[in-house]
Order: sequence, then C-alpha cells, then structure tokens
Amino acid sequence: MNEDFKIIILAAFDQDAFPNKAMADIHGKPMIQHVYESAKGSGASEIVIATDSARVGMVAEDFGATVCMIVDDNLTGLSRLAEVADKMRWGDDTIVVNFPGDAPLTPSSIIQQVADNLELHKEADCAALYSMVALDVAEKESTINLIVDNNEYVIYMSRRPIPNQVSDTYTVSEYRCYIEINAYRAGLLRIYRNLPESELDWAENIQELKLLYNGMKIHAAEANSLIGQRASTIEDIEKIKMQIAPNR
Repeated sequence: MNEDFKIIILAAFDQDAFPNKAMADIHGKPMIQHVYESAKGSGASEIVIATDSARVGMVAEDFGATVCMIVDDNLTGLSRLAEVADKMRWGDDTIVVNFPGDAPLTPSSIIQQVADNLELHKEADCAALYSMVALDVAEKESTINLIVDNNEYVIYMSRRPIPNQVSDTYTVSEYRCYIEINAYRAGLLRIYRNLPESELDWAENIQELKLLYNGMKIHAAEANSLIGQRASTIEDIEKIKMQIAPNR
C-alpha cells in the first residue's frame, strides 16, 4: 500500500451551472467538507483543496484543510493540478490523485487503489479507474467510455459507447465507464501544459486524449467500489442527502 501520495480536491466550479456548489449544505456541513473527510480515509500523506473562491478557502481552513488558491482563470483541468503541484513544491516523482470536489459519496478505498496502481505500473504515466456499465448508461451524455488493450492500457476514450456494436455475431454486453479519479506524477502534470494540442481532445472534450495523442500511457483498472452520486445539479444534493448518514 502506497501512503506517500498527495490528493488535490478541485473546488473550482462553473458558477453559472451550479452557484456555490462546494458550499451546498449536507446535514449541517458544506459538501466540500464531506469530500475532504472521504479523502482523509485514503491514507494520503497530504490533502490540498484547490479553489478560486475565497469563501470556500476560508471555510476549508476552518475545518482544518490545507488550501491552495487558484489565481489564473485561464487554467483548466490538468493545468490547474500542475499549478497546485508547483505552489506546493512537490517533486516530479510525487504521485498526485485528483479527487472531484463534487463527489462526497466516493469511498476512500478507490483513491488508495488508483494511487497504488500508478506506483505498481512504473511504465505508466497516469492511472485511471472505470466501472462496467450497461449500454443505456454508456449512451448518456455525461458518460465517458474507454477501451483498453490486453495489458489494461487505455487505447481510446469517447463520449460515445465504444466499441461500437455492428457485428451480428458478437454482442457487447458491458462498457467501461471512466471514473474521473486519476493518479499522475507531478512531473507529467508539468509536461502536460507544453504538449502539442490534440484534435481528439478538442472533438471529444476529454483532456486525457491529449496524453494519448502524445504517446503517454494510461493504465486503467476496474474500481473496487462505485463512486456514487455526483453533485452536478441542485437536485443531486437531495439525492446525496438521502445516501449520507446524518451523523457523518
């Protein structure tokens, strides 16, 4: 078990889609605190909440979290993770797990799993997780699907079900649904900012495709637990409240 890894919880959200999402109340605590407490169970050596909101930053410091303020509004995704790694002065070999700030039901075991997978697969540049789902889930607009080779390295990722079913003699029974919890080495995050752009990323809006386009290797494994309901809408908060114990 690898305990020498870091977690970055990104709490920088589209304010037009769900204003103040990180501060949504769940049984008397802001959602970001529930996410932080899930991360603490993973055994990570350091957990950082990265946010562009002064309010979220102050609240996070009040419940004991380390906070890194994101000041460049032009940065997104992996580039934001790189900014945090730079500010925290983590070495290039440091394993960094990104943990979505809107996934309070995530079991800490899968955070540990993805960090362990990257540590185990030295030739991988990134480690990812997936769950097996039926076609109706794979077809949803919010789903990202992936396919792997016989060594469990990602071949491609798409917002469409892959592989595409055309054969009359073989039926695809399940699809690999990408879970957006990855492990990276800090050096890769820094390299990412200068990699050539990818038309695949532009077309699919999946930034990991930029890694594949530039020859990086992503190892993918089936998650040992489900990530649970994510808070994409205000209505999702009510669903999450029903699934989180009031005394948590």
